[in-house]
Amino acid sequence: MTKTYGADPNWWRQACVYQIYPRSFADANGDGIGDLQGITEKVPYLQQLGVDAVWLSPFYPSALKDGGYDVADYRDVDPKIGTLADFDAMMTAFKAAGIKVIVDIVPNHSSDDHVWFQEALRSPKGSPARDRYIFRDGLGPNKDQPPSDWVCIFGGSAWEPVGDGQWYLHLFDTSQPDFNWRHPEVRADFLTTLRFWADRGVSGFRVDVAHGLAKDMSEPLKSQEEMHTLFLETIENGARPNIHPLWDRDEVHEIYREWRKVFDEYDPPLTAVAEAWVASDRKHIYASPEGLGQSFSFDMLMCNFRRDEFRDTIEASLKDASGSGSSTTWVFSNHDVVRHATRYGLPKAVEKGGSHGNFASFCKDYLVSRGKDPVCDVELGLRRARAATLMMLALPGSAYLYQGEELGLPEVADIADQDRQDPTFFRNNGEEMGRDGCRVPIPWTKTGKNFGFGGGKTAHIPMPEWMGEFAVEAEDPDAASTLNLYRRALGLRRELQADETLEWVNDEPEVLHFKRNGGWEVAMNFDGPEYELPKGEVLVASGKLVGGKVPKNTAVWLKSA
Repeated sequence: MTKTYGADPNWWRQACVYQIYPRSFADANGDGIGDLQGITEKVPYLQQLGVDAVWLSPFYPSALKDGGYDVADYRDVDPKIGTLADFDAMMTAFKAAGIKVIVDIVPNHSSDDHVWFQEALRSPKGSPARDRYIFRDGLGPNKDQPPSDWVCIFGGSAWEPVGDGQWYLHLFDTSQPDFNWRHPEVRADFLTTLRFWADRGVSGFRVDVAHGLAKDMSEPLKSQEEMHTLFLETIENGARPNIHPLWDRDEVHEIYREWRKVFDEYDPPLTAVAEAWVASDRKHIYASPEGLGQSFSFDMLMCNFRRDEFRDTIEASLKDASGSGSSTTWVFSNHDVVRHATRYGLPKAVEKGGSHGNFASFCKDYLVSRGKDPVCDVELGLRRARAATLMMLALPGSAYLYQGEELGLPEVADIADQDRQDPTFFRNNGEEMGRDGCRVPIPWTKTGKNFGFGGGKTAHIPMPEWMGEFAVEAEDPDAASTLNLYRRALGLRRELQADETLEWVNDEPEVLHFKRNGGWEVAMNFDGPEYELPKGEVLVASGKLVGGKVPKNTAVWLKSA
């Protein structure tokens, strides 16, 4: 049994985890791309921020056709961002700072540069090499039509021809062929990968597309229309196990039971969190102690800025977590969505209707117009984002933060076409703008080349002129800055979190007010009249209080009298 640092096996249950998108965090060598040395240099910043762990998005060798999620080698570091020695030095620095490390694992698909896929392309139909992936004969007399009309997540056909009458499945980009998880070599190789990084000191894994590994590819393949209908049934109308050929099949949990055996070889056991877009009554399976242990709850991220949606989501998420014996994960922003400081500043952010139904549509309109129509109210969006985050950090469970949100960064909507990188943009002929706007590097200095991200080449996604006002250098000395709000809240969170219980205080129509064990309570006013606080000491507030009352778009933590 291998010993990892940090003795508490339950450290993850109420941890605050900071997501680093390595290529956009800090560029130490000046080549325009963030690197591991840059991350290592910023460990003191993360320690001062007060996070318990970091989650590193992929840093593996990659052609970057999908932001590093096209992995060519699962047990190495991309030469553009470092070496294994750099990784080990980074781990040493994090260990000294008392910060744990979670790494992204991408098991649904590899890069088309992966040695196995290159072998598959060189091998004939029916070969063992092709069986590690999902190849099918094409349709038509010349087999020049795809095996089905399936559409991939990024747009366009989910099948790509290889020139000999066969096609391979890629649920994402053509550069990301899907693995065949029925193949024993695929299963065994990923167990080796898990141990490889665990032996280098990581404490766990974030599992990309965790609900997609197991697939039913029996003939005849269903049509895209049938698949869409089944998808809606699995997500919106209550889950029925195994009705969809590609998503959320029960067989996937056989894989994760194998992984759990590896996790339990370590002391304390490794943890994992599933990225699983599944019906709420299926999340607990991914989060079970026999499986990955946690599953992301994206429900709050999908909420409009409305009190009732937030409260319903909090209650449902806590119930889901208790059913699995896990803890809830709270998240507002990540590398795949429009930053919440921007979402909450859009005109429809408080619109009623649907099951969180406006999130995707109003963000899409904003991105397609490149921030021109609708226009984001930056000040309002930030005020709401500060309040929502302060409230979220007081909830039972773990909190996931995305780099730059502690600075109040808004989305970068206006990016030149030649600077875009997201395959979504290219596969949809620019009709979908993609996720580049939340992946622009973060600013460290008010002025200078790339605002301190790196002093050499222009950042891989150029940084707009206004970024300097959100820089760490600008916010660090300002007691009222978003950065210092996060620092205060995270410090108090560590001090005050006692257990995972929550008690609602009232049913005010525009206010969330709850108590936590340990003698503290939290009130957030969405859009109501000024809310009078009970007697007690104000610990932290997201904005100015008015005569001891909480104005709208504001949250406050209170030590009970």
